[in-house]
Amino acid sequence: MSMANLQRMAQQMQQEMLRIQNELETLNVDGSAGGGVVRATVTGKQELVSVTIDPSAVDPADVEMLQDLVVAAVNDALRSSRQLAESKMAAVTGGLKLPGM
Repeated sequence: MSMANLQRMAQQMQQEMLRIQNELETLNVDGSAGGGVVRATVTGKQELVSVTIDPSAVDPADVEMLQDLVVAAVNDALRSSRQLAESKMAAVTGGLKLPGM
């Protein structure tokens, strides 16, 4: 394989990774906790965009439980978002773990 071919392949990989990163910014992933009473939505870039709390989850006497559910739902959504990003990038990198991706 020539150096020119390697450079072309590297450039194509970079372009595809940039396309996927831009695509991830437009995708949303949901996470939930407490059987769905707390839901969180994050982007494919791991940015929180919304939290929805079912009124049945609100107990003024147990605010800590609600806080825990919110944290769990956000973490669930973030985990799903990371998995989505990893699977899309793996298609380009062939499973290689590249720094910063």
